[in-house]
Amino acid sequence: MNRRLFADLHCDTLLTIRQENCTLENAPGHISLDRLVSGGAMLQCFAVFTPTHDDAERLGVREEPWDFFLSQTALFKRETARCPDKLRAVRNTKEIAQNREAGVVSALLTVEDGACVDGRLDRLREMYALGVRLITLTWNYENCFGFPNSPDPALHSLGLKPFGFEALDEMARLGIAVDVSHLSEGGFWDVARAAKKPFVASHSCARALCGHSRNLTDEQLRALGDAGGVCGVNFYSHFLRDGAAHTANADILRHMAHIADRAGLEAVALGSDFDGIDCTLEMGDYGGLPQLAELIADRFGADGAEKICCQNALRVFKDVIG
Repeated sequence: MNRRLFADLHCDTLLTIRQENCTLENAPGHISLDRLVSGGAMLQCFAVFTPTHDDAERLGVREEPWDFFLSQTALFKRETARCPDKLRAVRNTKEIAQNREAGVVSALLTVEDGACVDGRLDRLREMYALGVRLITLTWNYENCFGFPNSPDPALHSLGLKPFGFEALDEMARLGIAVDVSHLSEGGFWDVARAAKKPFVASHSCARALCGHSRNLTDEQLRALGDAGGVCGVNFYSHFLRDGAAHTANADILRHMAHIADRAGLEAVALGSDFDGIDCTLEMGDYGGLPQLAELIADRFGADGAEKICCQNALRVFKDVIG
């Protein structure tokens, strides 16, 4: 497999850097600068996860969501400026291509849980100006966009709020990808009907193989594929196999194959959730991705592996962010 192969749609490394008071160079989790380089990263999406409710207290976050977003965006800017010969922030696919040619890893700023938007379209515009190019609409709590997934069918059926529909239009106009991971099923179908551009599930798996409500049904996967979007397969064991505490590469491949069968090979991508998952992994950390890539190539062929590992995600970003 060639170097700079991987485009990963989601990690929580920015929160790790904040919590550990470290830098990307010496980050202790799944991702560090050296792990990205040695693992063959081409594009890494870095999410600003905004803790609210009990999670804010648990993590010692005292800022309001918008202030926390701004502080994490400043952290992202600091970390991506630290070693420009190895990693640089990007805002479009032209810059990703330029970095790839130069042998530099690209870092794209995203947001997990749009609570910080607080029902204001002007904040979407400010987030775009700061470099945000993908927003995971919800996390595990209701917010201005809509409602999270739930094991309760009645709650899982809840759709987008009126502002959620307004935000879809503004995000399409600006060039911010809509991410339905964590969203309720009702919200998913509202996005599928209303989105003007391809949308993504940045870190989700197939519910037919693992019954968690975070995962997508076969019908949802087909709709995602029909819309030209991608599902970044999540490496969390609890989303890959019911009751599992360890992530085996074979389980990741199993979900990739299922998604490819239901939504098309062009709908399969990587959405590791590195530094946001607490299971053990057969691959260990980002440095183990080349092992997974070999298995993907064995299963899907070299061209298929190129699509899954980077090209499918890049295609969607080209369609959405330019």
